[in-house]
Amino acid sequence: MKKPPPTIDPLRLLVVILLLLPVLALLGFGVLWLWQSGNLLYWLIAMVVCGVLGYGLQQLLVRQERQLLMNMSTEPNPEWPPRADAVWQQVEALAATCNPEDWPLEDGRWISELGQKAMETVAHCYHPEVEKPLYELTLPHTLLIIERASRELRRDIAEKIPFSNRLTVGDLFRIQRWKAKAERMFNVYRAGSILINPINALLSEAWRHLRERSFDQARHELHRWFLRAYVCKVGYYAIDLYSGRLALGDEDQAESTTPESRVDLEQTDQTAASAAEPLRILVLGRSNSGKSSLINALFGELKTATDVLTGTTQALEPFVLSREGLTQALIFDSPGCDSSFFDSKPMLIAAGNADLILWVSPANRPDRQVERQFLDALRTYQAARIDRRPAPLLVVVSFIDRLRPANEWQPPYDLTDTANTKSANISAAVQAVAADLAVSAEQIIPVSLQEGKIYNVDDTLWAAILNHQDEALRIRLMRCLDAKKRAEDWVMLRRQMAGAGRFLRDLPEMLGKRGDKH
Repeated sequence: MKKPPPTIDPLRLLVVILLLLPVLALLGFGVLWLWQSGNLLYWLIAMVVCGVLGYGLQQLLVRQERQLLMNMSTEPNPEWPPRADAVWQQVEALAATCNPEDWPLEDGRWISELGQKAMETVAHCYHPEVEKPLYELTLPHTLLIIERASRELRRDIAEKIPFSNRLTVGDLFRIQRWKAKAERMFNVYRAGSILINPINALLSEAWRHLRERSFDQARHELHRWFLRAYVCKVGYYAIDLYSGRLALGDEDQAESTTPESRVDLEQTDQTAASAAEPLRILVLGRSNSGKSSLINALFGELKTATDVLTGTTQALEPFVLSREGLTQALIFDSPGCDSSFFDSKPMLIAAGNADLILWVSPANRPDRQVERQFLDALRTYQAARIDRRPAPLLVVVSFIDRLRPANEWQPPYDLTDTANTKSANISAAVQAVAADLAVSAEQIIPVSLQEGKIYNVDDTLWAAILNHQDEALRIRLMRCLDAKKRAEDWVMLRRQMAGAGRFLRDLPEMLGKRGDKH
């Protein structure tokens, strides 16, 4: 039986010693010269100071890199429904528990196992009653989530990790194989330096320990970030998947109008179809509150008959609103919430499909019980829809020109000026409306809509609408996603049925060809 070859070849060891001996001797004689000249202590102090400064700077760089990696972390989607917020917290909690020691990158199983763990966390939140919630998804959506998570992670690695576009997978494995050999050779060097120059070897060992600790910490942080980024990417798309909002198509969700908006556009005077889904702004309030006057003021011209008589507006009436800075919108006039034409159920549905709600409340009408009743019903309806965020609400307080003193009208009015009676009464009306309707005073805009006395519409009200435009656009996107998902289900069903029909049609011919071959 042959003897196994020695782990270290003596001849190779001799070659290494002969090559390193001059360098080690130079270091030894250098230390001896410093000792003889009385400069050894100064050299040691300088070495310790440089080491401490270098270690401190290295720790500072590690903290900066850690902060940079934290800033690169995946953020929750503000367009998600409210229920997704709690699910995202579960995903972040899972990502925080990922330790590099438990998930070594050289073991390729971490990709599937950690990804499955992230998806199971999300699946359990959406299907807690199911024994195996992970299976509550379709195969196309499963492939889509893997594709998107991998694409996002690839982009992060390519853009943020140096030389990632140069290193191959083979390079990483070769580096891993050569690591053990390099460590053995380095250990030989360390042993030789101790024999020749013990003092310098001890100082070098201390410096090497500090340096390796810093670099190991930086590598550990990068490894941890990579695992957390992967979990958050998978969890991000898993929330889209299990919440039913992940569409199989790649086109922009707001490219085409929804069926509801298409019908409403046909009712307007503008017969040309909108290229994109418009914002839906719903104007609500009691009769004779100035809803129609508000729409006319927003347009700057007469668009709808003002409700001088109760019940002038008998149903939802759409108008196309286009103004600079505002995405094209459909604005809806509605019957008064205290009129016989008002039906609460379809109006709640209309409010659920709105991206922005303007509630008009007259400042000179203190009896706001009927307004509060519908607003409470609206809040309950919105809270029950956990798959959709509520549309932002702005309260427009009208008829402030009729507040005492009624014969005074010299705008603008500073609501913080308590010395001015008109300003004080307008401010008091705003506070009363805020209390009666249970809304924040920041959501209330006092206006005058009387012809010749239009006030606070083109400046304060329009500024408030534009400030809520981004939020309204997110609501629009969620609404379009729901519409696209419903349409996609029918489109996919038609395609699948057509494909199955073609397969059954061609099946006899396929079987005949196989029979001929045999």
